[in-house]
Amino acid sequence: MPNLLTLFRIVLTPLLVIFLINKRMDLAFLIFILAGVSDGLDGFLARVMNQKTKIGAILDPIADKALLASSYVTLAVTGLIPNWLAVTVISRDLIIVFGVIVLFLFHSGVEIRPSVISKLTTLFQLVTIFFVLGASVFSVRITVLVTCLFIVTAILTVASGLHYLYKGFMLLATE
Repeated sequence: MPNLLTLFRIVLTPLLVIFLINKRMDLAFLIFILAGVSDGLDGFLARVMNQKTKIGAILDPIADKALLASSYVTLAVTGLIPNWLAVTVISRDLIIVFGVIVLFLFHSGVEIRPSVISKLTTLFQLVTIFFVLGASVFSVRITVLVTCLFIVTAILTVASGLHYLYKGFMLLATE
């Protein structure tokens, strides 16, 4: 069941992008909330029902990255978030993916676990999207809050990326 919810979240991502492109912010907001609820629910069910699987451990971060990357790129293209923020978020993810590939090739038995700063980064990235979409749907001007979210999200994203780079270099140095 948890893996089905993760797959459901992956399927929701293209719908979110379509609604954003078509300026259907109400439906995009609804899809985003649904994706968030399914994310929390799949993790909860996996723990409670003792159904943690290797495929789930791989699919869940892929679903998160697909949702976040698609959201940031589309929101930047539509002008709802600054381009620099989208580039920061996407660049960090690309660096992490590249780093995982390098570690996989040169370091045996690497287990990737999200750090506290990485979890906090993901939380702020999600909250930023939530407030941007919510402000758009409800025609609320919360520019100071959203601007602060942009800055904090960018700082956490860069710090998390640097943290992963440091961890990766330390693992490679032990070889």
